[in-house]
Amino acid sequence: MLDTIAEKWAVDRVALTDPQRLHGGEESAAYRLGPHVARIGPEWRTNAEAEWCHTVALAAAEQVPEAIAPRRTVDGVTVVRCDGRPLSLWPFVEGAWGDKSDEGQRRQAAELLARVHMALRSARTSVSHRPPSTISWDTADETVDADLDAWLVDFDGGGWQVQPLHGDFYRGNVLVSSGRIVGLLDWDEAFIGPPERELAWAAWEWTGDLDLTGVRQFVRQYLDAGGPARPMDDVMLRQLIRQRLRNDVSYAAGATGRGTALDEADREYHARQIESFWHLRP
Repeated sequence: MLDTIAEKWAVDRVALTDPQRLHGGEESAAYRLGPHVARIGPEWRTNAEAEWCHTVALAAAEQVPEAIAPRRTVDGVTVVRCDGRPLSLWPFVEGAWGDKSDEGQRRQAAELLARVHMALRSARTSVSHRPPSTISWDTADETVDADLDAWLVDFDGGGWQVQPLHGDFYRGNVLVSSGRIVGLLDWDEAFIGPPERELAWAAWEWTGDLDLTGVRQFVRQYLDAGGPARPMDDVMLRQLIRQRLRNDVSYAAGATGRGTALDEADREYHARQIESFWHLRP
């Protein structure tokens, strides 16, 4: 892979020494190589799917300095296949995971999401729909809810404006340095949808307040920063958050089916997700 990076991205092979594994990444592995980061994706992710996600990242980076986008190869692509896996190269940005208990960081996150949505709204006509994934998974038994299914059908038929979205805007995908958010990474879950959906998801990820106090505050800060999503009532917030929780639980079940082992912390986390899913039911 180091030889491939040197050739495809025209990087000095001598500089690609002492790879350092970076923390995080459920599906992918990331290694720091001096000023670069090499991301190695799962075998089942196609180049087309990865390239599409990178297109969204590049569109956001045109207007949002914190948006970390991949480097193009000498051939103009952002993904190459190596040992059967998608390989991409990114700039290294120094920072630590965000802290959702820090009020200042929560406010910055809401404002950053607003700017990302505005940047991607202007790109919505130039970004096509995401290529279909090669994997899928069904709703986990613990989160089957026909009322939520019916509500989501009505929501999706509500004529909302759609656009590219980051898809996984939580503290583990931002980098913070000296109390300031300096990077937004991991665009693998980017999708086309209404910004209201991602706003509700992000508000939950950054607060986790079952009484919605922090969730409402995050939404207000986003709207005050000029985010394009429309205001939402508590029922809409609860149901969209529950969709996010259900997606997380279903993803974990699907990962287990693909051979990914969950440790005790993972199982406890998903048990809390299921509990929150039912607690938030309107």
